[in-house]
Amino acid sequence: MEWIKDGNFDFLKKRKVEAKEEAQKSVAAIIETVKANGDEALKAYTKQFDGIDLESIRVTEADMSEAAARVPESVLAAIKQSARNIRTFHEKQIPQSWTETVEHGVVLGQKVTPLDSVGVYVPGGTACYPSSVLMGAIPALVAGVKRVVLVSPPQKNGLIADGVLAAAREIGIREIYQVGGAQAIAALAYGTETILPVDKIVGPGNLYVMLAKKHVFGDVAIDSLAGPSEIAVVADETANAGWIAADLLSQAEHDRLSMPVLVTTSQTFGEQVEQEIEKQLADLPRADIASASVQNAGKIVLAANSNEAAEAINQIAPEHLELATKDPYALLPLIRHAGAIFLGKYSSEPVGDYFAGPNHIIPTNGSARYASPLGVESFVKRSSIIEYSDAALQANGQAIAAFARFEGLEGHARAVEKRMKGAVIHG
Repeated sequence: MEWIKDGNFDFLKKRKVEAKEEAQKSVAAIIETVKANGDEALKAYTKQFDGIDLESIRVTEADMSEAAARVPESVLAAIKQSARNIRTFHEKQIPQSWTETVEHGVVLGQKVTPLDSVGVYVPGGTACYPSSVLMGAIPALVAGVKRVVLVSPPQKNGLIADGVLAAAREIGIREIYQVGGAQAIAALAYGTETILPVDKIVGPGNLYVMLAKKHVFGDVAIDSLAGPSEIAVVADETANAGWIAADLLSQAEHDRLSMPVLVTTSQTFGEQVEQEIEKQLADLPRADIASASVQNAGKIVLAANSNEAAEAINQIAPEHLELATKDPYALLPLIRHAGAIFLGKYSSEPVGDYFAGPNHIIPTNGSARYASPLGVESFVKRSSIIEYSDAALQANGQAIAAFARFEGLEGHARAVEKRMKGAVIHG
């Protein structure tokens, strides 16, 4: 891992992954082909990219039941409890409609309405991510979205991963399509003979999925343009070096481009963590990926004190942040930018990935400076409510008309003045 001892954060400038022009052109071509050829294009791309001849794009109820039957009971139990935890947490986020009556009988307020339809993308292929089903779909269901659609690429056996289907079945998702990649995003955005379009697309994916989401944004809403996973850990000499090393590797094993960062005030502790990482890599199943991540993007930031450590975190704005210090609550008020914050020595990042309840779809690439984790608010929209009485218009109409004329909008001014008793009407 690279040591940063002088407060130089130039490595952050190299953080964003820039897509090559050919990748962008490829995604644009895929999207246009799906728009033109619908289901035929989805089947052709699934054959080309996944090596699967799809007989049916939609997953059947029988497929879901059979998949769930193949999942170990212990895993099904974990999925059930995780789903309960996620639902309980997100139910506390539900925004409310409200109105209030103010001076002259004016009524003002907001109406909160769930989106009509949402598509949840779940990565697949060689991996299985039932947790992404729960994190993407449950907040939408809690928000009141009536149509929640799931898409995921088939595995080599021609079916979506058993765990993904079991998780979807557990929370009541029944509209599922076994397509992935940029072609799945295109189908969700524009529709095909089988897949009706949705209003918003959420969920993580590879570079091509991210580029496709970027391409369709504006025609539909998206959650974010997710980049490689990140974890930053602030730890002092009271922490367990072996535990911290394991936490850093938990994100490093995601992707060769993942960024694991340790921020510490103790050089001795940093060296211990570095040694532990090398030791634990020896028998980690995904060691090749994790090792590349550690070598390419791993950092150890040596801070002079807790204030400097917090400032380092605020410059990084990490996706995941662990505060593994003697008094994490003393450090918490200094943190301004982080997606999810884990407090104390027992709050390992995977607790949040799978089970605690807060969402694991979190802003990356420094976007925690302005963005938030996926939540119920991501699946609703607000309409403003305005009711003016005659008395209110009489009291405020001239000011409104003056404002409109100052902006050169005479029609706006007249629309108000025509309703005002005794007002001078122009024209």
